[in-house]
Parts: sequence; structure tokens; C-alpha cells
Amino acid sequence: MSYGQFALLYDELMSDMPYDKWVAFVDARRREAGVSGTSLLDLACGTGNIALPLAKAGYQVTGVDLSDDMLTIAQQKLAAAEVNLSLYQQDMRELELPQTFDIVTIFCDSLNYITEEEDVKETFSRVYHHVKGNGLFLFDVHSLYKMHHIFLNETYTINEEDVALIWHCFEGEKPNSVEHELTFFVKDDGDIYRRFEEFHMQRTYELEQLQHWLEEAGFQLIGITGDFEVKGSVTDTTERVFFTAQKKRA
Repeated sequence: MSYGQFALLYDELMSDMPYDKWVAFVDARRREAGVSGTSLLDLACGTGNIALPLAKAGYQVTGVDLSDDMLTIAQQKLAAAEVNLSLYQQDMRELELPQTFDIVTIFCDSLNYITEEEDVKETFSRVYHHVKGNGLFLFDVHSLYKMHHIFLNETYTINEEDVALIWHCFEGEKPNSVEHELTFFVKDDGDIYRRFEEFHMQRTYELEQLQHWLEEAGFQLIGITGDFEVKGSVTDTTERVFFTAQKKRA
């Protein structure tokens, strides 16, 4: 799934996301695991909302995203902040970079856009080959609770001065999946609103299944936590589940 026109509105509509908490999560996990290196690959980096603060915090960040539009906006933001980092347009399922990293991340439920089980397994394998020995793989996914009780058959709206959004959520064809139908009304230079639509699909997986695929890829699972709590357990109402895995040394 590649963001289209939504990329131009993404930062405005997602301005309330707690990006600082993702950065804090990385810091905490790196210290706990005793990883001294700071090279970090941010997969599905989008417009750089996590990559940029990570770079400012001292990480040597490389960003990868499927969307050229997202990467263009990320590059503009990096230039404005006078931060230099490498950006690549790639599909995480086909990830191929010339270097390895101390930490690889897939945040903001981006893994949920991979809706085929074999593609998740391939992504984990690709990540494994890009992580240094004893390095970390950190990612988050929507919980089953969020998919079935927060998203399913719900409609959300955003009504700002220059943009409005109607967001319908439907049950998807695949198990534990949701289809997102997004309708935008964007004000142009005059008083006319332009309408466009996007369709997104997300799927989540049983936690035990994700753990099994991580172990198959060669990772050791360190922890599964809920809703940004580094020590917090996953409960029946957890909405975002965080995985911390470490590459086994050869």
C-alpha cells in the first residue's frame, strides 16, 4: 500500500500522534538490550516524523518508504531542519541495502499494511539480513481488540478549516483485516473544496503467530508490550502492541 494524495495531508491530519513516545521506546529498548551502536533503519519512514527526531537525538538514521510522495515531503522537512540522512524508495518486502544496522524499526502500525502471511515472513527475513549481530528489531501492530472493537464498522470525521475527512472502516475479506475508505475535501486557493478518495487495507495477526515468524527468521523475542509502556503487559483492551526482538549472533 502506497500513500497517494494523502501524503500531502498526512502531517496535518496526524499531528496529534505521539511521535516522541516512539523515540523514547527506541532509547529504552536500546539501553536495556545493551546495544551501544546508533545506526538505525526506519522502515516505512513516511514523512520522517520519527526519523527526524531520532536523528536529532543522535541516531544515524536511514529511512525507507514505498511512497515517493512521502519521501519527497520527508526530504523537504529534513532540509528545513538542516538534518542529513539517507532516504530510499523501496518495498520492505524486497528490502535490499548495502549495509547493516544496530536497530531496525517498523512503527506506526506500518506492518499492518502487509496483508499476506508469506509477505510478513519475507519482511522479517529481509530485516534479519539488515540487522547486525545482537542488534534489535522493533515494531508495533494494531491489536486484535483495536481491529474488531475500535475500527470495525465505525466512521470517523475530521473537520478543519482547509480540509475535511470522512473515514469509513469495514470488515476486510482476510482474517482480522479492516478496509479503510477515506474521502477528503481539500480547500484550494479559492473557496472551492476538491474531493478525492483513497482506499487502505490493514490486517493484524495473532501475537503468537508473529512471535513464531520472528523466531523462524532468526530473532529471539525479548518482549511484547502494550501502548508504549516499556514494561506494560498486553491486556484485553490494548490498542497498539510493541515487539522487541534481538538478532541471535551467528
